[in-house]
Amino acid sequence: MKGKTAILEGSRAVAEAVRACRPDVISVYPITPQTHILEDLARFVSSGRLKSQFVRADSEFSAASIVYGASAAGARAYTASASQGLLLMNEVIYAMASTRLPVVLTAVNRAISAPITIQPDHQDTMSLRDTGALQIHVESMQEAYDAHVQSFRIAEDPEVLLPLLICMDGWVLSHSYEPVTVFPDEAISEFAGTFHPVQKLDPANPLTYGSYADQDVLMEYRYALMLAQEKAKEKICSVTKEYKDIFGHFDGDLIDTHCTEDAEIILVAMGSMVSTIRAAVDELRAEGRKVGLIKVRTFRPFPGEEIIKACGKAPLIAVLDKSLSVNTGGILATEVKASFYGNPVQPVILPFMAGLGGKEVNRRVIKEIVDIASRSGDKQGPRKDTVWMGLDHGFFN
Repeated sequence: MKGKTAILEGSRAVAEAVRACRPDVISVYPITPQTHILEDLARFVSSGRLKSQFVRADSEFSAASIVYGASAAGARAYTASASQGLLLMNEVIYAMASTRLPVVLTAVNRAISAPITIQPDHQDTMSLRDTGALQIHVESMQEAYDAHVQSFRIAEDPEVLLPLLICMDGWVLSHSYEPVTVFPDEAISEFAGTFHPVQKLDPANPLTYGSYADQDVLMEYRYALMLAQEKAKEKICSVTKEYKDIFGHFDGDLIDTHCTEDAEIILVAMGSMVSTIRAAVDELRAEGRKVGLIKVRTFRPFPGEEIIKACGKAPLIAVLDKSLSVNTGGILATEVKASFYGNPVQPVILPFMAGLGGKEVNRRVIKEIVDIASRSGDKQGPRKDTVWMGLDHGFFN
């Protein structure tokens, strides 16, 4: 299908996708750098381009609670937040997942205080990794648009029914401009479909959401979340394939690979820095170095089996993290290491902290990571100590 390509701000691209999917309820509370998305949606509602109940909240907790209630009542619901705002939503997102409410939420990644900062990293969404919500991390503005169109179909599938976070790096994606292809509203609306809740609040048929549970069923609720996330893997793959068949765009399934077939060093990363890594990999390949890239698109459900398959027999894996589990290391690296537990092929897995707190990650940094990884190839097994790229050791003197 032919679309219209225009230079759009990343936030506007997201707002265009959400508008065309026609959410019934949108809750809003401003926090940098997600505010432009909701400002654009407000303009769409006020101009009549979007018929949606637009609710201004008094906090992010309230914003999350509003879409929680809307989804429980059978409405398609959407909101967005970032950084401290996502942490304030934490309790409600746990409840959304456990009560199987498929709210779509744009998480515009921004570092968490203190010190106060507006720089982009992944610490905020990684703090929500155990809520039960799905997480898709996008690399570009076009992928942000495409992923949001796909998101309602994935979250609202009767076998999934989980909140879904589309995660995009603040500023780098939300406030930059790129060519984005936008498709006709009618086609997007048809693809997104209509939300048909399995159950909903109805005075004629009373039910309770989030009622008290004791030890006889609580574990079963958590296990059900795991089963739903496994089902989500199949749904993400089928929806992206259908999207490609209709619109011609394809941004990968659970992972995306680049030059991994013969790679001796494979770099694993998420988000916008993947584009920089891909460019660096191409330059290194031109120099004769066998380097590859795995882009992790879905952090939840985590594509452990897919990563193992893509790595093949590569002896070295370097994982680039923009989030930290204190006293353990990079969160993505920890997940990759866990995936390889018990696998017959045991590559050297090297964790790198690159981009935390908005620290620049350019092609020079990527090449330095590859050099460090190459020098570590004679040591077997996963490495515990994280290499912090760009760390100013003079800061501690």
